[in-house]
Amino acid sequence: MTAPDGIQGLRTVKADGATPREERELLPTRVFDAPRELAFKAWADPEHVAQWYGPEGFSVVFLEMDVRPGGAWRKCMRSPEGADYWRRGIYREIVEPERLVFTYVSDNPLGIPGHETLVTITFADRGAKTLMTFRQAEFESVAARDSHQGGWTSCMERYAAYVAQPV
Repeated sequence: MTAPDGIQGLRTVKADGATPREERELLPTRVFDAPRELAFKAWADPEHVAQWYGPEGFSVVFLEMDVRPGGAWRKCMRSPEGADYWRRGIYREIVEPERLVFTYVSDNPLGIPGHETLVTITFADRGAKTLMTFRQAEFESVAARDSHQGGWTSCMERYAAYVAQPV
């Protein structure tokens, strides 16, 4: 099943109510109008990341990235209403310009960590463009996965516009 805006990988829950692992992952793929090296760098360089990382209308007000296996990242996004949303994780794998793997944790307003997921992003040449496959798993529930879908869809729109800009 393909969802709006090219997000793929959303599946339905089994009739018996069980939720298999695949049901608790996001798996969008998309071709971006940018060479693979730039597409990768836009995810791995804090100066680039700060320009697009967050849903439409959000701004990055704090960002630290130690892009190496075992290195940490942490960011704070501010909503148009002024609410702050903290995210953090640890880089597990970096293969420039092919692959990034990192953990992803949302902290609640009291700083208590939420459920940890693993994000794996791959970048493949498609001529002068890049096919990016984004996988985030395993969410606690289908509802948790669905709540991230809208944010990532909006975020990817901002990313697409950013990497398509002339250098």
